[in-house]
Amino acid sequence: MTETLPGTQQYGPNEQYADPEGLVAPVVTRAGDESSDTTQSGDCVRVSGVSIQHTPATRIWFGRVSNKPGYRSLPHHHGEAETGGYVLSGHGRIYFGENYAQWYDMTEGDWVFVPPYMPHVEANMSVTEDLVWLTTRTPENIVINLDEVDDALLEGFRRV
Repeated sequence: MTETLPGTQQYGPNEQYADPEGLVAPVVTRAGDESSDTTQSGDCVRVSGVSIQHTPATRIWFGRVSNKPGYRSLPHHHGEAETGGYVLSGHGRIYFGENYAQWYDMTEGDWVFVPPYMPHVEANMSVTEDLVWLTTRTPENIVINLDEVDDALLEGFRRV
């Protein structure tokens, strides 16, 4: 009996993911080796673990996003990308709608989906604790920063 290794034609076409020796295998990004060569948005810091910047991935961006206490992103949208997020720790708020007058609060364990082209602001509502979440985006980390808005428009938001 001939054994076929995972990642060969038996399982589907995936030669584009092969390393220089032709092996198709998982790619592990070790802690501390993540890429910060990704689009940022104000005080919202994005670090990628799986992305075109440092893996063979071509249709997904997956990373950690954080806001220091009392900080927020610029208004932005993600172009054609669908975005999913999961709050690891902290108290976040996502502002959206006309003049960013609508919002949802999120805390540890909450999930969020942001449709393509939807302008929004991601804010850390705590002035003492970091907000940390995991984010995934397809096809990649598209971030289009929009004109800044005054903090006074963002109900309940306050800086440190």
